[in-house]
Amino acid sequence: MAPRISSFADFLASYAPDLLPGSAAGRAPMSGTYPGPGGHGLPDLPHATTIVTAICDGGVVIAGDRRSTAGNMIAKRDVEKVFRTDEFSGMGIAGTASVGLEFVRLFQVELEHYEKMEGRSLSLEGKANRLATMIRGNIAAAMQGLAVVPLFAGYDEVTGIGRIFSYDVAGGPYEEHRYHSIGSGSVFARGSLKKLYRDGMTSSEVVRACVQALYDAADDDSATGGPDLTRSIYPVIAVVTADGYNRLSEAEAEEHARAVVNERMHSPDGPTAPLSSG
Repeated sequence: MAPRISSFADFLASYAPDLLPGSAAGRAPMSGTYPGPGGHGLPDLPHATTIVTAICDGGVVIAGDRRSTAGNMIAKRDVEKVFRTDEFSGMGIAGTASVGLEFVRLFQVELEHYEKMEGRSLSLEGKANRLATMIRGNIAAAMQGLAVVPLFAGYDEVTGIGRIFSYDVAGGPYEEHRYHSIGSGSVFARGSLKKLYRDGMTSSEVVRACVQALYDAADDDSATGGPDLTRSIYPVIAVVTADGYNRLSEAEAEEHARAVVNERMHSPDGPTAPLSSG
């Protein structure tokens, strides 16, 4: 006879709050328990780094490099940071990798739970706001160093276009236009997209631009990993359109990555933006 709760996160907070990301329940005290340099604070936990996303004709592209770092060390070379959240949306994570993965799993269940309870899916903006609420609930852990900042994007079934939402550690959602990037290499990736992006690009053209942006980020940011041809490790790339969420296969990602690498062999700084005449 309990009232129906359409939010899985709220349901979890009522019955098992210790299972929420960033929950202090069940954790040892932060001070002195996780000795870092000098014996205080958190150790160098694995961090996910650079995610890029850009609007394409009829949807949106999300791409992420594969490197995670712990301090100045490479923690993992083939981590995945881009995930399907439901049929028409996806997200990438930057920040503390373990907390980010918790957010991804919980958010996936949150959207599925809402659809089952209400008999319909949330609007894209509603999904973005639900994610903001979850991030806001992690603010205490974020202030202690366990921060995660996602980048959410998807196809809006109402307007028929792709949309992008970024967040701060307090959960504030901000709609971005055309393209955006988060993570340690984001400033370099955004600079690259600023020169390469133009309105009306096809999904294939935007995929190539995003791979170029990740290459530029890896070129200047040691925490971002570029295409690793020797280990066959390439960016995770997803395209979200009216046909749904589609992650590019390894062969397709390799094709784009090798094309960019081959081009850089002749032009190390990458393609230049065309200048208008007159």
